[in-house]
Amino acid sequence: MTLSVVPCHVREQWDSAVNSQQGHPMQLWGWGETKAAHNWSVDRVMVRDASGELVGSAQILLRKLPFPFRSLAYLARGPQAAAGREIEVLAAVAHHVKAVHKSVALSMEPDWDEAAVSTASLPAAGWRRSESTILIPRTLILDLGRSEDELLAAMSKKTRQYIRKSGREALEYRAVTAAELPACLAVYKETAQRAGFGIHADAYYLDIFSNLGEGSPVYGAFDGDSVVSFLWLAASDSTAFELYGGMTDAGSNLRANFSLKWLAIQEMKARGITRYDFNGLLNDGVSKFKFGFADHENMLAGTWDKGLSPLYPVFAKALPLARKAAKKARGLLKR
Repeated sequence: MTLSVVPCHVREQWDSAVNSQQGHPMQLWGWGETKAAHNWSVDRVMVRDASGELVGSAQILLRKLPFPFRSLAYLARGPQAAAGREIEVLAAVAHHVKAVHKSVALSMEPDWDEAAVSTASLPAAGWRRSESTILIPRTLILDLGRSEDELLAAMSKKTRQYIRKSGREALEYRAVTAAELPACLAVYKETAQRAGFGIHADAYYLDIFSNLGEGSPVYGAFDGDSVVSFLWLAASDSTAFELYGGMTDAGSNLRANFSLKWLAIQEMKARGITRYDFNGLLNDGVSKFKFGFADHENMLAGTWDKGLSPLYPVFAKALPLARKAAKKARGLLKR
């Protein structure tokens, strides 16, 4: 192999490397620390060429599986790779995972546009597309290099109207403090119960806020001291990614989520971030709301798996126990 893989154990060095390659916030040190505190282990590696130049990096999440499968390795919106060297970097990372962790498979959901990286080259390199999706590839990514006027012009007329309307309500829109997070989580529980989706225990979200620091901004709409809507992001130097959000019935009636999302977009733009990812589009009401903020959609590369063990065909196709373990492992990465 012409590339070398070197583990990184220093947070500042790691985050600097990720940000230098326009990496995703799920590749930042703090995200890995949160996963490591909740049933995963983490291996962070830098990929360098013969001259020592950084050409890639990957924060590898590892989940133990029942014998004899050892573990499943996963790259959440990774790896980072120099343009045109994606396949090389992937080969180096896969070789490392196989040699060091002996995982049955490496699964990735890179933060790459489907059109930018030829997915036709992945099968030839031993990768196969997977339907076990964690992070939805169909999404909406705003170009924050555009002016605010341009961003507003790309929105639907109704969305602009609701931003103006909710902005006139007697609500305060601002960043949420650590002391106010429990109030946001109470709204999230209410939202989850109403919509019928599962969530983690409070400790998981508090760990995200603590471990990512400034990389985990939370914004809220306040009616007096009460949170009526909130929006929780993860942010690297280049990309903001929506993690969680919710609102009360009162917040819904006041259309608070419209002005709140616009505030988050403005704040991320002010940071110098160039991409704002709405985190997935489905055919549901939430996605309809997201669509109002832009006149396009984006398609990322999707989910790809590479078998690293002779047991991979059994793991992937036959053994019910392996399927159950894989589903559990993937599910713990969700909201």
